[in-house]
Amino acid sequence: MSNTVSRRGALGLMGASAAVPLLGTGTASAAPLATTAGGGATPVQGLHLTFGRDPARQMVVSWLTDGPVRRPRVLYGTLNDGFGSYAPAVTHTYLDGASNRTVWVHHAEINRLCPNTEYLYIAQHEGATPDAGTFRTAPSGRSAFTFTSFGDQSAPQVTWDLKGAPALDFFSTPAAKDIVTGIETVAPLFHLLNGDLCYANLDVDRVRTWNNFFANNARSARYRPWMPAAGNHEIEKSNGALGMDAYQAYFQLPSTETDPELAGLWYGFTVGSVRVVVLQNDDNCLQDGGDVYVNGYSGGRQLAWLEKELAAARASRDVDWIVVAMHQVMISTSDANGADLGLREKYGPLFDRYGVDLVLCGHEHDYERSLAVHGVVAESETLTPNPVSDATDDIDTTHGTVHMVLGGGGVSGTTNGSFFADGTGKVLTAVADKRDPATGKRKPTYVREKAVWSAVRDLDHPYGFAAFTVDPGRRPGGTTTMHVTYYNVAKPTGELSVFERFSLHRKRADG
Repeated sequence: MSNTVSRRGALGLMGASAAVPLLGTGTASAAPLATTAGGGATPVQGLHLTFGRDPARQMVVSWLTDGPVRRPRVLYGTLNDGFGSYAPAVTHTYLDGASNRTVWVHHAEINRLCPNTEYLYIAQHEGATPDAGTFRTAPSGRSAFTFTSFGDQSAPQVTWDLKGAPALDFFSTPAAKDIVTGIETVAPLFHLLNGDLCYANLDVDRVRTWNNFFANNARSARYRPWMPAAGNHEIEKSNGALGMDAYQAYFQLPSTETDPELAGLWYGFTVGSVRVVVLQNDDNCLQDGGDVYVNGYSGGRQLAWLEKELAAARASRDVDWIVVAMHQVMISTSDANGADLGLREKYGPLFDRYGVDLVLCGHEHDYERSLAVHGVVAESETLTPNPVSDATDDIDTTHGTVHMVLGGGGVSGTTNGSFFADGTGKVLTAVADKRDPATGKRKPTYVREKAVWSAVRDLDHPYGFAAFTVDPGRRPGGTTTMHVTYYNVAKPTGELSVFERFSLHRKRADG
């Protein structure tokens, strides 16, 4: 019998009664399933997955509760073996500075899993009904798989306004819900969420907005890891020195950072022959976009880590592709936030030196991608990325990096109608030392540039996501290909349609 089981089959097994051993093959050492009768415990909420440091062998199951609980844990197994194993959960808390409410988040790291294998799991704690899901571990070594990406989602639910009346979550649209259905339609191995997750910092009840975000996304994130990058709207006033206590509590990420204040803000992981590097850009960009201006908070620590990461990845014979996921952008032709000179100054030379293939962003609420770029246009005040090829359908990334802006994750205030029509873009080159009393932000200085790097823009559709399918190739030193599809999520139906397809290729590193 195969080790795999469909989600429908798994949930059919789980749907009968979570209070009874489901598969009948658990060992005596397994924790008993919690009963549902009269416990009165806060329920399991917002079930979501993230990879551990080794995605082929580690997975983290996380969930939220409204109060402290006893014995949070995860039971897991395969269809063949049953729920013969369990992992205890570690509880993280944070105090929301706006409401003075404590939030509890439980993370169970499951280790010693088998690569490329489907597992069933149940998250539980004493006195509450368990919740369940499935996941597939990453392959070990070169293999074909698909991942997806978008940024700037929001949470499509109801909250309270300043007067105590019902209101939508800030920037909410139905597309923030439809796009989750779209991700499940593609069914990737994992998803990259490129910052500005739910815009809780703008809502009166930030805790409720985070809960709404996880309730919406658990329809997918319980089945496949959603790996986030923190954007400017994850910076929340009075939630820690950097404003990111909530984000850091909600996600357990494969960070190697030893400073607790910086843990989880940047990290990397490898799936197959793809090394994914996730950055926190408010450390290095100039724009003032969060509740607190935190530019330079790591004192160069993130940049030093980034260079070591990129050098190790490009030197490895097991890594073909380097993909960077982050929020703010280095390219934009929309009259919105604009490209950021701080990122071009700090990241550009490293991306060039170590041959980064693909950079995935959000921040601009539209879709745009660049030609392959390497270096800068001579005597460019804005460090304009230099195109090294005019290819748009089949791109050799050994010559340069392709940037993709994927900011159509569901948020309102879309900017696809604000693209410049004259072949230019704008770059934020400086911010004022003091905040503007009218806006509460440091006033930006913009410089226009000729967007010689621009390849494709979606002028007509505000919402969508990209899917990336890796073909590892057939022989050492041969060609590996990444096939990219950008899907539109239609208004008002939520149906998917293909906006464009293209491919990236490069030589494998094992030649």
